[in-house]
This record gives sequence, C-alpha cells and structure tokens, in this order.
Amino acid sequence: MASLTDALRGATLDAGWQAPLDAWLASPAGRDVLAHLQAREAAGATIYPPDPLRALRLTPLAQVRVVILGQDPYHGPGQAEGLAFSVPDGNKLPPSLRNIFKELQRDLGQPPPMSAHLGPWAAQGVLLLNTCLTVEDGAPASHAKIGKAGGWEALTDALIRAAAADPAPKVFMLWGAHAQAKAPLIAAAGPAQLVLTANHPSPLSATRPPAPFIGCGHFSEAAAWLAARGRHIAW
Repeated sequence: MASLTDALRGATLDAGWQAPLDAWLASPAGRDVLAHLQAREAAGATIYPPDPLRALRLTPLAQVRVVILGQDPYHGPGQAEGLAFSVPDGNKLPPSLRNIFKELQRDLGQPPPMSAHLGPWAAQGVLLLNTCLTVEDGAPASHAKIGKAGGWEALTDALIRAAAADPAPKVFMLWGAHAQAKAPLIAAAGPAQLVLTANHPSPLSATRPPAPFIGCGHFSEAAAWLAARGRHIAW
C-alpha cells in the first residue's frame, strides 16, 4: 500500500485545486509536512484521515457554493474521513455536528439529516475544509503546527484564497475564532462573497455570547443569498 506521503505527491485534483496543491508541494511548507508525515509513518504512528484531500476531490472549485471551515480532523479510530465535521455512517454524532444539525432543524424547520456523513453536502458544492488536514491517533492538533513555513495552513490558506477569488457567488461560514481568523484572506480577494460568522458549534460556545451558533440562521441566509444569485443549496 502506498504511503501517505506518496499519495500526496501523486495526487490528481481538478484544475482549480491542483495549482495550489502543486505550489505547496514544491514549497518549504509542503516539504516540511511531507517529511514529518514520512518520519511519523516510519515510527509507526497512526495518522488520520487516510485521504487528507478528500474534501477537494468531492467538491471541485467550480462547484463550490458554500465553504465551511473546520480546524483539525477527528483523532479517534474510524472518525476522520477528510471532511470537516463529518464522520462515516455508523459513528455516534460528535457534539459539534449535533449542534449543527440542531441549528439546521431550528433554522429551516426540517428534520436533521439521517446520517452523520456529510458527503451529500459535499456533492452539491459545500466545501468541508479543515485548516489542518492530518492528525495522529489520540493526539488532537498534533499536526497543526508542523514545520516553520506554515505547514498544512500554507496549503489550506491558498485553497481559501482560491475559493474567494473565484468569481462564482459563494458563502463562507466562519464558526469560531480559528475560522474567523481566515476572514482577511477572503476579503483580500474582493467583495463578491458572503461571509457569515458565529461562535463555534462546540457545546462550550454554541449558546454563548457574543454570537451564539444556535440561532445564527446561517443555513437559511446562505440558501436565500445563493438563490438570489442563481445558485441553489439543499441542506
């Protein structure tokens, strides 16, 4: 079986994502990450998810309607699947995803999705992007600060900029301080996109000031804004 580093080096994505990936792979940040992953694999570490680029494979740039930013993949066995907030079928709902579904139901008056797997969202243009794309088993944020050149965030920042610069209307949902720190990347690309902010959906912050996630209304606001511009999303 190919190593994770070999898979990343040989990754083929749609044209919109391939250029940022290739530039990152050739950069000090990309080399730092690959060297770290290779060393940890050689040491026997278990690294999740098996396909760190899955969100990009499922949602090509030209199809992106909504960008939801997460922070770090799940670090438990069988949870991380390369999509922010999502877990495969059969997993218990993680607390933040439970609150996402709670707000979805409150906002739109519809039953929550039957599955914790958010692949159907990705298939219709919701880019579920973590800002760090790998993690070690049982060690949250273990790959968040790899190297001295930006690590994974040098890539994911470039992907955020590419999405913001693409002229098709899209909504960026920035939940929590970590995601909101990416707002300048979006603003620098121009005013064409809608940016929505709220607290993180974690139980620690979902109902607290200054901008409670529960009650934010982001799902209906995004759907209405996109529909007014000839694009549609079905949550």
